[in-house]
Amino acid sequence: MNLSNLKPAEGSVKNSKRVGRGTGSGRGGTSTRGHKGAGSRSGTTTKVGFEGGQMPLQRRIPKVGFKNINRVEYVGVNLDVLQGLAEKFSLTAIDFDTLKEHGLVSKNDVVKVLGRGELKSKLEVKAHAFSATAQKAIEAAGGAIVKL
Repeated sequence: MNLSNLKPAEGSVKNSKRVGRGTGSGRGGTSTRGHKGAGSRSGTTTKVGFEGGQMPLQRRIPKVGFKNINRVEYVGVNLDVLQGLAEKFSLTAIDFDTLKEHGLVSKNDVVKVLGRGELKSKLEVKAHAFSATAQKAIEAAGGAIVKL
């Protein structure tokens, strides 16, 4: 080790530009800020997306679509899943608490029973909504539906 290979610790030196230290430094005078205008003054900030007075991108692009704030997002549970639960735990009734207990839904979900698969067990199913095919299949198997 000698003086020629000494370096400061990594991250300790932030900026090598010494601005505003006289004309001899090469960065005196305007201190790298250019001449006149808002950018040369202290305390200037520009808004996010400002493009120097040009119409900003977010205003040039047209608005598209519609977001329905009253939309209800259902969590779908299919008949084959209900059949699997009924067989595995020998259930005769399936409600929201049962589905939550087995990790199929969480506490704030709205459940809709969908018609994929077939139902062999006679079940009383309680949910917020049912598809037409699911309703027919449950009633055909001798079960009952209850809307919450």
